[in-house]
Amino acid sequence: MKPSDPTLARRTRHAIAAALLAVVAQSAVAAEEAPSAPPPGFPPGIDWEPVFSATWGSFGFGNSYYANPRDGEPSGDLSDNWFEGSLKGGIKGSYKMSDSSEIYGSLTAVGERTYGAGAQIVGDDASSFQIEDAYLGWKSGDIDLTLGRTRYRLGHGMLLYDGASEGGSRGGYWTNARQAFGFAAIGRFTPGNNRLEAFYLERDEIPGSRTDASLWGLNYEYSIGEDTTLGATYMQWSADPSRAPARDGLDVYNLRAFTAPFPSMKALSFELEYAQEDNGDLRDSTAYNALVAYQFESSWKPKLSYRYAYFEGDDPNTAKDESFDGLYTGFYDWGTWWQGEIAGEYFLSNSNLISHQLRLHVKPNDAISMGLMLFDFQLDNAASAGVTSDDVATELDWYMDWAYNDNFTFSFIAAVAEPGDAVEQSSGRSDTFIYGMIFVAYSY
Repeated sequence: MKPSDPTLARRTRHAIAAALLAVVAQSAVAAEEAPSAPPPGFPPGIDWEPVFSATWGSFGFGNSYYANPRDGEPSGDLSDNWFEGSLKGGIKGSYKMSDSSEIYGSLTAVGERTYGAGAQIVGDDASSFQIEDAYLGWKSGDIDLTLGRTRYRLGHGMLLYDGASEGGSRGGYWTNARQAFGFAAIGRFTPGNNRLEAFYLERDEIPGSRTDASLWGLNYEYSIGEDTTLGATYMQWSADPSRAPARDGLDVYNLRAFTAPFPSMKALSFELEYAQEDNGDLRDSTAYNALVAYQFESSWKPKLSYRYAYFEGDDPNTAKDESFDGLYTGFYDWGTWWQGEIAGEYFLSNSNLISHQLRLHVKPNDAISMGLMLFDFQLDNAASAGVTSDDVATELDWYMDWAYNDNFTFSFIAAVAEPGDAVEQSSGRSDTFIYGMIFVAYSY
């Protein structure tokens, strides 16, 4: 072959990349085996560890279609092909007191960037760098108190999971490396199988898209063995009435059940969740979902599940606004609660939406897990969307997570979605959406 042969060049690049990956992986193992010295200036007795993670993703779209589905999180400068990357670093630690109580905390920062995009949707390629975690906590026995910039997650993420806005001027629309609330005060009391939480949260919103929204709430959970958790939550919201009037004064009620109720058939499990939002005529809405799953016993550990999810849409014939506010949902698992790697990530929100999800998940070995998800999306109220059809889209997603070692994880997505009449009526789009993603995550 001639030195300029493209096949040889590709093989050379692949060999170099594989060698570099092996070197980095071996360095990470060596660093883990080495004992950690205390940070300079820290008093003795602190149990501390460094925090470091990095991600990089490549995204490709055929017939792309963006409509900024995430509240306060614009899609950013996305084209048919783009890249995202992030770095997170800092420290976390704890200190045991003489009375057996413990003080703990963390300080980290995150940098994110979206680049390689061509379409000027909201601006140029974006990047940002800022503090992520900055909190202190104290716990003693069944009591745990936390104050500062930190995460708070409720159930499986249908209402509260992600504390920071992404995309737009910050970059990292899909990566979502920032998840800490801008300010949080959380108190937990966990006697026996009970968990009682009181919380106050302020989201870290993107400059220029601020609503000054905040909330306080009470959460109670009761565990029955290892297979059942029941939960109930109340939240009250406030916001700038000129920017988010329906959130100012909003009351939210939430009930949850995650259970495998039959001791003789633990392979059969259920998830049920209900939410009610009430703010007079400004918002009066409901949402709920029900999932049934069965875990088969075989070499690939296949798990088959079906989920029905309902998020109410506004009825234009009434004075009240019945559209459900998706609040601060987040990524708990593939398909939850960004529903579909095409539709849920890029043009649908959890409002005025009915979805059917059929999912098959398998785990061929300890390093690889993957699956297929089939979605059917419909509008709850077509008239409120300005169309006559409730048929939004049908989507099929394939995903795979590969844990290369204790530090590196590779994720792959291939997805296709067929737009329905509702999409064609609202946007004129009738071509099939095609989407692919490669994502690499490193954590230390």
